[in-house]
Amino acid sequence: MSDVFRAEGLGKTYPGVRANDDISFSVGAGEIHALLGENGAGKSTLVKMIYGLVRPDEGHMQLSGTPHAPADPRAARASGVAMVFQHFSLFDALTVAENIALGMENPPPRAELSRRIAELSQAYGLPLNPARRIASLSAGERQRVEILRCLLQNPRLLIMDEPTSVLTPQEAEILFATLRQLAAAGTAILYISHKLEEIRTHCDRATILRHGKVVGTVDPRAHSARELAAMMVGAEMKLVDRSGRKPGDVVLDVKALSTPAATEGVTLKNISLTLRTGEILGIGGVAGNGQDELLAALSGEITTPHGTVTLSSADLSALGPDPRRAAGLLSAPEDRLGHAAVPQFSLTENTLLTAGGRQDIVKRGLIDHNAARAFAESIIKAFDVRTPGPGTAAGALSGGNLQKFVIGREVLGGPKVLVVNQPTWGVDAGAAAAIRQALLDLAAKGAGVIVISQDLDELLELSDRFCALNEGRLSPPRPTEGLTIDEIGLMLGGAHGMEVGHVPA
Repeated sequence: MSDVFRAEGLGKTYPGVRANDDISFSVGAGEIHALLGENGAGKSTLVKMIYGLVRPDEGHMQLSGTPHAPADPRAARASGVAMVFQHFSLFDALTVAENIALGMENPPPRAELSRRIAELSQAYGLPLNPARRIASLSAGERQRVEILRCLLQNPRLLIMDEPTSVLTPQEAEILFATLRQLAAAGTAILYISHKLEEIRTHCDRATILRHGKVVGTVDPRAHSARELAAMMVGAEMKLVDRSGRKPGDVVLDVKALSTPAATEGVTLKNISLTLRTGEILGIGGVAGNGQDELLAALSGEITTPHGTVTLSSADLSALGPDPRRAAGLLSAPEDRLGHAAVPQFSLTENTLLTAGGRQDIVKRGLIDHNAARAFAESIIKAFDVRTPGPGTAAGALSGGNLQKFVIGREVLGGPKVLVVNQPTWGVDAGAAAAIRQALLDLAAKGAGVIVISQDLDELLELSDRFCALNEGRLSPPRPTEGLTIDEIGLMLGGAHGMEVGHVPA
């Protein structure tokens, strides 16, 4: 197997941080090569150097035997490197075809490009209408745009950063079938994922980073997920502790919640549910079936002319986000960068978005900066957020560390009810375990927790009851214990009483 890409002694230092230290590894033709490491281990810096977004301080790279030192992403693409980013780089106001054209040096006429997009999307089982605007697409559909944009480049080296984070298991299998086709044709694939079982099943080799250094390159199929995780963190992974929880009285009662017919997004239809203190209710669904809309309706970000939301006997139906937060109904949305956090704001400033009132950071219209900083520091300490300090901009954190900060901000806010959407999307095994344990601990202290997720393993691990969201309708709940993946699949597809919106206690 000849090498398509090789790195020798790559290093990169930022003020106070040695992001990459003597990185050496190779990716062969036709190989699916995993890059593993905790959030902050140096994976993002490494792939940015390969893609021309960052210049290495030392070391060198080769692509198909020739020096590879791209001055920018355009040069990297011209040399045959393509990359699917974890965070989408799409313009909401433009169509699928227009966004893809922006990533091409010499795009064909629009009709020809639309035809090629339609053909590729059907061939790879990732259907997309080239004329749809990005603003109307779900997270999973937006990911398809990023993947197709890369495939249109016929790359020699394809870098995939968490590509299955927003895909269903079925969609992920289709993607892997595509990757295997590309690998069979000689394409080298560098694959970044925190889903260790996914890597064990589909990747040929795995290079593991820890604290910016390579700690080994292994055959992932020869190791268990726990062993791979231990290599990443340098210690044995702790098992999630589900003890100490006992559901009590109903704390949240939602009845017949509906939203007006929407030109974009999904209309919620007669949503009803109950949540008890100390209980975790899991809500699963394929991307684009109303997850964002449900969180927005519960948090007060969108108004619902029909239905009621009652928290501890208080009717919150007509209230917006701030009064609901004051009453104890907190939330953490799926989009951590831009929705849950402002990239340009420091972590201290980002505490003001949801914790200003509950933590006495804002009093009579004045900001207590010391209190804000102290709260940010408490989140960083409690949730092991890897950052130089609370003055660091949110956008400078790795995805997993920002997710820990966002979840920590809401958990430490002392909610009566916390609603989270995709709580561990794109975070490493250690961070995911920490976030899940924090949600379990929060419920053990008496809070009610709603977890909306596309990760079925996560929902089965966390939740006491499970519901499925399909085209804006919520299925009746089922006790999670004893629920099979086949039964969940039927529920996600709309079977098992999906026509019934009411969720009994």
